[in-house]
Amino acid sequence: MRIPSEVRDQLALRFVALFPHLNERQQRLALATEARLLGHGGVRAVARAAGVSETTVRKGVFELEGGEDPLPDGRVRRDGGGRKSAEELDPLLVPALLALVEPDERGDPMSPLRWTTKSLRCLAGELTRQGHAASAPTVGRLLRENGFSLQANAKTLEGAQHPDRDAQFRYINDQAKDHQADGQPVVSVDTKRKEVVGEFKNAGRQWRPVGNPVRVDVHDFPSDALGKALPYGIYDVTANTGWVNVGTDHDTAAFAVESIRRWWNGQGRLDYPGATRLLITADAGGSNGYRPRAWKTELAAFAAETGLAVTVCHMPPGTSKWNRIEHRLFSAITVNWRGRPLTSYEVIVQSIAATTTRTGLTVRAELDPGRYPTGVKVSDAELNAVPLTGHAFHGEWNYTVHPQPTQSANPGKPVAHLDREALSHPALTGMTSTELTGLTTALTTTWQALHAPDRTTRRDGGTRRRAPGGGRKAKLDLADRVLATVLHQHLGLPPAVLARLFTVSKDTIRQATGEIRHLMDQHGYTLGPAAAHLSTLTGLLVYATTHGVTLTPQAKPTP
Repeated sequence: MRIPSEVRDQLALRFVALFPHLNERQQRLALATEARLLGHGGVRAVARAAGVSETTVRKGVFELEGGEDPLPDGRVRRDGGGRKSAEELDPLLVPALLALVEPDERGDPMSPLRWTTKSLRCLAGELTRQGHAASAPTVGRLLRENGFSLQANAKTLEGAQHPDRDAQFRYINDQAKDHQADGQPVVSVDTKRKEVVGEFKNAGRQWRPVGNPVRVDVHDFPSDALGKALPYGIYDVTANTGWVNVGTDHDTAAFAVESIRRWWNGQGRLDYPGATRLLITADAGGSNGYRPRAWKTELAAFAAETGLAVTVCHMPPGTSKWNRIEHRLFSAITVNWRGRPLTSYEVIVQSIAATTTRTGLTVRAELDPGRYPTGVKVSDAELNAVPLTGHAFHGEWNYTVHPQPTQSANPGKPVAHLDREALSHPALTGMTSTELTGLTTALTTTWQALHAPDRTTRRDGGTRRRAPGGGRKAKLDLADRVLATVLHQHLGLPPAVLARLFTVSKDTIRQATGEIRHLMDQHGYTLGPAAAHLSTLTGLLVYATTHGVTLTPQAKPTP
């Protein structure tokens, strides 16, 4: 019997409305019911209306008429029924997919996917090219089942880790606790990312009327900028307050210290009227790094102006993101001005000053139009005039710049050979006079043998051309060499400072200390750990005075 098209259309509408609410077995029974009601030709008509095979409809008829036992446990199909999964049909599909997404990219090195985005569509296309047919949804399901997910890059690699990294963090923490317990200020400093001023897009979003975003330039060409802003921040760890000096020139050591000076004059001295010390935690590099000489000379000028003993503790190399100012101040500023074009210096300063957090952070900001030229050189003499004393633990990272040198080192002129008795003080050598003399005596025989070869022949075996005793005399005797080596070990004095103390060249000091260390190793002598790290002559004078030792450099007498 021919079924009218109107009937088939009505069946199709019923099936579309009903089937989403039925499972597979219930759908088959519904199809069978309609087919039996239509009579002859009903199976074909129902199959076409529902868009299924006639076999499915006949199976429903058999189930409806009791020709097949119901499935146990509420199942809608027999075990093993239904379409097989892609990985079952192709056992090599999953290994091929994993080879494409392996971190080591152990798949085909010639595959174009190696250098393209590994989207589901691209992965499916590459698998199909290799003979493993799979759709993008199937690829997504297989990846999730094998422990993969969409992930962004994680900024966690810090380069080579310094062996004393954790110890330096603990040292900084101890210094901060010591200053805070004494009511002294502790600040974290750094320069925020340089910002260009103008109609440029700023990352992030902010609430605006629908369809009315802030219009900015299509291209962020620096040449179109009105200028650049260098926000240098000072975060008071104890008070949870920030001060940002927005520079317009260059990020130099002079700019960094000027920012600290502005914070102290504008807020610091009001918050800490009785302060005598200041602790600064800073990154290891940049304008406030531990290597730039200008940073230390500028700090010396600041200490002299304020009368503060400025202690600086640098973060270990490669850990700048651990500096507290990054996640206590700078992150809050970034969130506050997100999505807002920094069209002028006023916008930048006002946005920074308006930054607050639920933990009570308040920020002050001001514009610094000053000029800070680059390429400023600091001579050895200027560095030696800095009253800087390095701490015993990593004195290059941890040091104190004193407000004024106790003695005038007169860094521009030579220093006479100081009294060896003063330099041999136990506070400077870490050894008693008896121990120092005993060390010198123990090395005497070996040292004399080293410096008294056969006087009748040259070192190359030829006949001497000079009478015994001729030639240039040694500038340092054994006692001076031992003393220089001990001072270098105990106080970390560099060859440049030792050379000025003993009025010889740096090469002579290097040769002498290397020679004595070799002799000490032969005799099994080991000096104790360094008590300080003094890198300047003035720093040595301050350290000596602090420990009750008087060193008075005098100008070299003229002949």
